[in-house]
Amino acid sequence: MSEITQRDVQYMRHALELAKRGAGHVSPNPMVGAVIVKDDRIIGEGWHEHIGGLHAERNAFKNCTEDCTGATIYVTLEPCCHWGRTPPCTDAILEHKIARVVVGCLDPNPLVAGKGLRILRDAGISCVSGVLENECHAVNEVFFHYITTKTPFVVMKYAMTLDGRIAAYTGDSKWVTGETARLHVQETRKRLSGIMVGIGTVLADDPMLNCRIETGVDPIRLICDSQLRTPLDSQLVRTAKDIPTWIFCAHAQSDRAAALEKAGVRVVSLPDADGKRVDLRAVMNYLGEQQVDSVLLEGGGTLNGEALRLGLVHKVQAYIAPKLIGGASAHGPVGGPGIAKMADALQLADLTITRLGEDILIEGRIRKD
Repeated sequence: MSEITQRDVQYMRHALELAKRGAGHVSPNPMVGAVIVKDDRIIGEGWHEHIGGLHAERNAFKNCTEDCTGATIYVTLEPCCHWGRTPPCTDAILEHKIARVVVGCLDPNPLVAGKGLRILRDAGISCVSGVLENECHAVNEVFFHYITTKTPFVVMKYAMTLDGRIAAYTGDSKWVTGETARLHVQETRKRLSGIMVGIGTVLADDPMLNCRIETGVDPIRLICDSQLRTPLDSQLVRTAKDIPTWIFCAHAQSDRAAALEKAGVRVVSLPDADGKRVDLRAVMNYLGEQQVDSVLLEGGGTLNGEALRLGLVHKVQAYIAPKLIGGASAHGPVGGPGIAKMADALQLADLTITRLGEDILIEGRIRKD
């Protein structure tokens, strides 16, 4: 195995930036970037641009400005070696007589999982893996989870005041955070496949739940509404023919369901959890079967509390505004019965803290151990 150089790190970092351009367009595939270098010059680059389109390696070859013989290709994820929507990328690497392959991280897909590099090594190509491995893994945290579990990667997002309220005692919540933080939320909406709220949020806020940035991609709107109380004149229903909108219920009335479906809503009846509410685990299993690889929870305390209780949340995004509003009856971000002992509290790991205007974003993964 050849030694990893500083130039390898530099070119892999460039490939990572290319990979991120696929955000919101490639689900449930991974975001991948590729850079072809010859004589210390970039002669081709590309990324996986959209589902069903060319993979990053083949886009890089397509954009190549000269013969690739003897060149090095940098790829953020191990090249595929199987037929899917497109031919194997290992074939393209062999056809173009690449001399060295540098990979960020291995592909957990059982159809690949080290086989891609093995094919290339057996053909006499020098292969290196693990360059910026943590960064390459982080870019595709959704893909790595989905490909191994077939259930969505769930991000619980909420905005709260410094004293832990998500709305005033009157229910008013516009706006907890400032414009910079709200724009950051739109970037997350663009990146994840679905956005989920409960019926309480629908009735209180009449939300649109779309992605409001110029290059945005609207997520599938997912509503947990066990009794089908979503108003037919709500923004969600009125725009259901333009933006995919799915409502999950436990006790569907045929006439109500028919009216929603006529408006363009997909009504999904699933088992109930307690005789009243739709089972969130059943919802997540259904979403996984529909290739929805990620969900942004943007509901209130009831939905958040149930998702946490069932162990369905993988990552938390807490936007904290430097405001104090008080109110004993003002709601917090997590409801439900709660934890009895502080020692049993859910812990976050891999924390990051980001300043967004006057607000602060704290992100972390739910520790599973």
